[in-house]
Formats: sequence, structure tokens, C-alpha cells
Amino acid sequence: MRLLVVASGNNGGVAPFVSEQVAALRREGCVVEVLAVVGHGASGYLRQARSVVRTVDSFRPDVVHAHYGLCGLLATFQRRVPVVVTYHGSDLNDRKARPFSLLATRRAAHNIFVSRRLEESVRRRNSSVVPCGVDFDVFSPRPQQEARALVGWSDGRRRVLFAGAFDNPVKNAPLARRAVELVDGAELVEMKGLGRSDVAARMNAADALLLTSLSEGSPQVVKEALAVGLPVVSVDVGDVAELLAATGGGLVAGPKAEDLAAALRQYLEHPRRTNARQRMAHLDNRQVARRLMEIYQSVMQR
Repeated sequence: MRLLVVASGNNGGVAPFVSEQVAALRREGCVVEVLAVVGHGASGYLRQARSVVRTVDSFRPDVVHAHYGLCGLLATFQRRVPVVVTYHGSDLNDRKARPFSLLATRRAAHNIFVSRRLEESVRRRNSSVVPCGVDFDVFSPRPQQEARALVGWSDGRRRVLFAGAFDNPVKNAPLARRAVELVDGAELVEMKGLGRSDVAARMNAADALLLTSLSEGSPQVVKEALAVGLPVVSVDVGDVAELLAATGGGLVAGPKAEDLAAALRQYLEHPRRTNARQRMAHLDNRQVARRLMEIYQSVMQR
């Protein structure tokens, strides 16, 4: 099977979860070409339509798989090859991006939503819920003290990882800061700009992950934390409540700092790891790649 993946390349390359998914698909036997689209705003993306057409003509894929609504709409500008689009949350939750994403859902051969909540917000017949998977080889448990030594955390303070960049308004860093300030001896740690192995090391070294986002789809950072056994405390957003209920990997708290602080104390005052990894085999990238290939086959047959 020949697959063309279309995704944003605005940050110097496609997102890590896309490249990891591509690697898993290649291991399953797919021949994959990646087209990284560079553009800003709808007009910037849609100006790349000729590039998509040229790549389809030269690579001759069986299926095009686009990530996010704008790339999905762009991919449907060629009609020779069926298009599968994965919607990750920001493309449907943002009021400016949503109209373009909804148009993509009507033009695509199949739509993939990373959470049930996203799927229900659109309701298309030709759809599936398939969260992005996790590279279980990178995100694997290791002894916490060993990881702390690796990242240089030797002062005994409790570290709470922030699930996002402080300067991203959607991640709601002010709420996270207020919550952690209410917990004695705790420090909030940003993970911006880190490589995958560095993120995994900090997850193994930390005591909890805190997610305070205003909106999400199926946040990768939560699944990665669960894969290494790091407890998660989160507001009720995206599919996090569903993930934590299924794995026992953390707590969903109310949207106030006091609620989040109380949940954090349960893990910081009595530090422990979770066994969530044992209950999330279906989120291994290899399993997700096989599910995607089933979708590709069904689209090709139609």
C-alpha cells in the first residue's frame, strides 16, 4: 500500500505524533511519503494545492491521509485519490478553523476523530474514532530516582509537569500555576522545546502531570504519561476522563485551582506510579497503525 501523509510543517517538520505514526505504518509494510505543508492561515495552506497535486501525480499513492482539518481540505483539492482526514481537536474547537474542517469532513472519503467527543460534535456517517498512539519503546517506565539523576533533579522537591507550553493560551498556564502554588514543596515544570527522549525522562522523574487546557482532542501528553506510569491530574476536557477511567492512571478534578491542588496532593503526599500502561495496549502505535490500515483498505475498496 502506498500512502501520502499530508501534515503541517510550520514548526520545522511534522509533529512528533505524526512522524511516530508514519514510522509505525512503515513497520507494518506501508510505503509512505510525507508532505509537510508550510503556510499560515487558511489562505496560506490552500495556496499549497498545486504542491499536493504534483506530489500525488509523482508518488501515485493509493490513499492520502491528512492530519488536521486545513490539511484535510487541502488534500481534497485533488480528486484522483481518496482522502482520509484525522481531526485532532484544535481544528474543530477553534471557531476560525472549524468551518474549514467541517468542509473537509464533507469532502473526505473517511474522517477520523481522536475522541468520541469530537466525533459527536460533527456526526458524519463515514467516520471512526481512532486516537493517535504512543511509541511504547520511547515512553517506557524506568526507576524514578534513576530518571531524577538523569535530568538533574536532586533537591527533593516534588515536580509537577505542565501539559503544554506556558505561552499557549489554550493550555491555561495561570490556572496550573495557581493550583501548584497551593501545594507545599511543589514546582511546576514546563516541557517546551524538548526532544522525545527528554520528555520521557522527565515524565519518569516527575511526580504528576497537570493538564488545565480550555479545550483538547485526545492529548498525546496524557497518553505518554500513562505509558510510563506518571499520575495525571486534569480538568474534564477532550477524552481525558475516559482515558483515566479506563486505565486508573489519574484523577479528573473541577476547574478551580483548589480542586486541582487537592487532587495533586493525593499523589504528591503519597508518591506512587500507576499501572495504566497495562490497560492501554490498544494505544500502542503498532496497534493504531493496523487499525489505520484497515480503514485505508476499506476506503480503497469503496
